[in-house]
Amino acid sequence: MTLKKNGRLSRREMLHALSLCAAGSTTLAPFLTGCRRSLETPESLEKLGGRRDALDGKPKFLVVISAAGGASIVDSLLAVRASESNNAANVNTFPDASVQAVANSPFRAVRYSGTSLGSIPIPVSADQLAFVTKYKDQMLVATSVGTSVNHVIAQKRALTGNGAWRGRTLQEVVALQFGSGFPLPNINMGVSGYAERGTDGSLPESCYGEVVTSPSLWPLGLDGTRGIEGAPPRNVMELARATRNRLDAESVFGQTFQDADAMKRWNEQRTVGQSRIEAMDLITRLNVLPNMPPNIPLTQYGLDSSPDGARVRAAYPAFFTDPVQGQAALAFLLLKYRVSVAVTLGPDFNVVLGGASGIANPPLAFDFSHNDHRGTQAFMWSRIMSTVDALIELLKTEPFDTTTGETLWDRTMIYVATDFGRTRVRQPNATVFGTGHDLNNGFVLISPMVKGNTVLGGVDPNTALTYGFDARTGAAVPGKMTSNEPDIYSGVLTAMGADLAGSGLPDASAFKKV
Repeated sequence: MTLKKNGRLSRREMLHALSLCAAGSTTLAPFLTGCRRSLETPESLEKLGGRRDALDGKPKFLVVISAAGGASIVDSLLAVRASESNNAANVNTFPDASVQAVANSPFRAVRYSGTSLGSIPIPVSADQLAFVTKYKDQMLVATSVGTSVNHVIAQKRALTGNGAWRGRTLQEVVALQFGSGFPLPNINMGVSGYAERGTDGSLPESCYGEVVTSPSLWPLGLDGTRGIEGAPPRNVMELARATRNRLDAESVFGQTFQDADAMKRWNEQRTVGQSRIEAMDLITRLNVLPNMPPNIPLTQYGLDSSPDGARVRAAYPAFFTDPVQGQAALAFLLLKYRVSVAVTLGPDFNVVLGGASGIANPPLAFDFSHNDHRGTQAFMWSRIMSTVDALIELLKTEPFDTTTGETLWDRTMIYVATDFGRTRVRQPNATVFGTGHDLNNGFVLISPMVKGNTVLGGVDPNTALTYGFDARTGAAVPGKMTSNEPDIYSGVLTAMGADLAGSGLPDASAFKKV
């Protein structure tokens, strides 16, 4: 089928469509709309004006929390009490007293205390009740069945819905639809599969994730001259840059490859892109580091800490030594200063020293559940929840639109993405046991935009396995164990109010706040 760039059907296509109509075909509507639009590029859809039909013209923000290693939903919001199960001794159920009820909510909250974390002699104490009670009305849990228990593959599928929309990641879709005018709309500080870009090569380059590996130091590289002792004045540097650009363009290399996409992108980034970032003074605004000579002598190099530095450091005091705290601190500033609309952050598989117990992150993050399931899940869920809580508090205090009274939090979605679930079986009545990878699990969404205080799906207490739901109506479907990765993907975007026309995604109305 040929496609005209004006969005109209060709004469041949129209005749074919009418013949389908005459034959009583039920495929006419998608032929005329969805199927055609799904073949258009993002650029052509923008020209046709179709991409922004569902948008209100103001940006919305997505924060992806990568719960690396397998965050088990039945060790948190959907925990099962032993008294509820006919097979309690053999599956991952908790003593009744460890599973706390959340008032007027379908959620649960686990309380856990242990003397060690596997073979690591540190105490583990966690209580999820305060967090769940605080955010239950803006929280949704959707049960899931994935299609891979390989870390890298499963992580990427948690972001693409297993290629649900041309292989685009959620972050790329959000960058495309809400990131117009933002210099770096998609910042990715995740690891492994969470850091990979999608497979849709037709998107504008700005939609793909900009990788940041050191959140506390990265802002210091956002200006080409500042922070360099003895550097020439700005006007001299601009003259040198202009000369460089002219000589490059006239060189044999520049003339040979002037039409190459990579060369065009490079020239754009070091002219328009670099100038724009420098004009926004991001080297200052995003800099959480304080001026602390002689160790951090910012003023000696003509630099300063962010105007928000003090309150961000108060929220994340270990920002310099704990990568997750540093990432969350930078995430807030990226949203506040309209640098990004999509930010990805989360723990990696490395040990991080610090915290009250002496370890801030265990080896393998959630995947240390191979050694000690209960202790690891309690420790890591507490880590995720405390990080999210501090970020939400910062977003709540930051005005977005003074005319409407909206805060940054009112327009932000937090998506806790995890690789997969964990196996549910254990030795009879064991309290310390290891688990493997399992396709069965659930995802957490937290936002004023979701249908809050909601569980989509449910848990069979006799197996501790989750079952599915109808993504359109929200009705639970006991016994449903088929993969639903596209439903989760569509649900995140639907709740955010993204324009999904032509995507072919399932109707996920059950996720959206009415």
